[in-house]
Amino acid sequence: MTVSLAKDAPAAAWPAGFVVNPRQSHLSTELIEAYRSVPVPHASDCMGRHTGARGLIAYHGEQPATIAGPALTVRIRPGDNLMIHLAIMTAEPGDVIVIDGGGDLSTAVIGGLMRTSALARGIAAFVLDGALRDVAEWKEGGVGAFARGNVHRGPSKEGPGALNVPVACAGLSVMPGDLILADADGVVAVPAADAESLLARCRAHAERERAINEKNRTGEPDWDRFNTLLRQKGCPV
Repeated sequence: MTVSLAKDAPAAAWPAGFVVNPRQSHLSTELIEAYRSVPVPHASDCMGRHTGARGLIAYHGEQPATIAGPALTVRIRPGDNLMIHLAIMTAEPGDVIVIDGGGDLSTAVIGGLMRTSALARGIAAFVLDGALRDVAEWKEGGVGAFARGNVHRGPSKEGPGALNVPVACAGLSVMPGDLILADADGVVAVPAADAESLLARCRAHAERERAINEKNRTGEPDWDRFNTLLRQKGCPV
């Protein structure tokens, strides 16, 4: 059966507690591809240094590059994964499914069977403020999996929940269609409207870090740089 509810059903037709909005994506393929060479810490630094998800674990094994893709957001009742299944069925290749599970670790809401579906549909990753299961299968890679924890206990499929709505995921505020970046250091969300300009700042940041790293390789203290910083704080150096 083709799932067309997200596009065709009026909001008033859904029972209380259920919200299904259309998928959002305003990011070009070229822009997303460019971000796959941007380390998450560089993006985080360029957005103020105190942004991004906290407390998530990467369960998918080695990942050679930054995962980058538009956010398909889901808000669920803790312990229930009905709306995550709907998200998988309506996702496009390259999407990152971001799930607000309220940080609940009592019940896993994604597992190996859902991973298989995600692989077949080309979903880039799951970012979950909650628990997953079937850890050995996630370690095989192919689809990213960042979660707060894992537990063997399985979920219900009753709802309610919401699709393509603003969510909070492990301290990260995410709007539908935001650019999600994820690597071994963690996960950040780039507002879609800022993605183009942020990329230029990330590239400049990478060049500054390259220059500092070359200086650090010499083993010589960078007195000029740090004395300047200390003087700006009023220190007598």
